[in-house]
Amino acid sequence: MIDLRAVPFLALTLAACATLPPTPATPYLPAGVYGVYLDNDTGAIGQSAWAFASPGNTRNNPVAAAKAVVALEYLSGELRENPRWIGMDLATKQHMAQARDNLRRIVGIRADAPPQAVVNALLQLAAGLQFGNQVEAAQALTSPVFTGPPPETLQRLSNLPYDQTANLATARAGAQVLPGGGARS
Repeated sequence: MIDLRAVPFLALTLAACATLPPTPATPYLPAGVYGVYLDNDTGAIGQSAWAFASPGNTRNNPVAAAKAVVALEYLSGELRENPRWIGMDLATKQHMAQARDNLRRIVGIRADAPPQAVVNALLQLAAGLQFGNQVEAAQALTSPVFTGPPPETLQRLSNLPYDQTANLATARAGAQVLPGGGARS
């Protein structure tokens, strides 16, 4: 039997675990970006920890690289703003934002681009490439969030260099929240 006095506490606890509405710092991600059975938070942590562990993980795979960059855009706001992550180490959250800034420079994304615009362009690019829709992929690459010409941006995503800040921030986040420390097969 449920003690009715516990219901409000249970409701507040469950609400704290939900994804919050998008804010200027935390873009909206559609459900299933990182897998059908994962919520976007843990999926983004797992994807980015795997992707930034070694450049070989995303080499010649701009879809995986784009999703990893989306994860940094999303997590840099989500980990700071969602009460679900209040127990996460503050240094990890700060390094996540620094990693996002580093990856923006590496990929050629404007430093002042709104996170939602970056996420939208990268998800459109990933979908276009994944499903062979060259028109959609080309349209995404012409987004004003990118600083370089489309072929250069695609080449950068196809050959992301190692970024220590991204590797450490995502690995630390994975170690704090994922079984097995965020390793992905």
